[in-house]
Amino acid sequence: MEYNTARKKLIIPEYGRNVQKMASWAMEEKDKDERTKIAHLIIDIMAKSNPNIYDSTDYRHKLWDHLHVISDFKLDVDSLFPKPPKELSKTKPERLKYSENNIRFKHYGNNIVKMLEKATEYEEGPEKVALINFLANHLKKSYLLWNRNSVQDEMIKDHISLLSKNQINPDQYELSSTGEILFKTRKRRTTNPRNNPSNGSYKPRRRIS
Repeated sequence: MEYNTARKKLIIPEYGRNVQKMASWAMEEKDKDERTKIAHLIIDIMAKSNPNIYDSTDYRHKLWDHLHVISDFKLDVDSLFPKPPKELSKTKPERLKYSENNIRFKHYGNNIVKMLEKATEYEEGPEKVALINFLANHLKKSYLLWNRNSVQDEMIKDHISLLSKNQINPDQYELSSTGEILFKTRKRRTTNPRNNPSNGSYKPRRRIS
């Protein structure tokens, strides 16, 4: 048995070892027209083996580029696209840029902070009161999902004042009790068809051992 460590290293692992073997087989063909036909077949196989590439608008061009890389740029065929420079295989991908958002309370998330900021811009009226009340209770519910052992309304109020830069004061909302929030959360789970064993849509969760 030949182990993977003893085999030739895969140049682009996403396409598998068979595609790499087919590229080597195509290079052994002496007739250029036949090599070109084989290359087109390989491109079709590459597209099927890596369906994520269809997300790209120029996916066909990328497939041909990848085939040239797999063949170490030695495959002489009538390609639909010009052969890329050999330096392409040595080019390192650009570093991903991470978000620079500094979320002070990660269990609330960045979106809720933006919504709180937006709520302060609303004109005074019932819509603003309803929105702030909803967001305040959503913060409490989010905190309870993160830590059910203890939650104090004063702490939630302090967080709201801090996140809204003191633009929202406690007089503008009323927090629901902890018991009421947990009851609604449990009720929502039990009424979810996915969690209801009385119908055919019940799907028990897998236990991880």
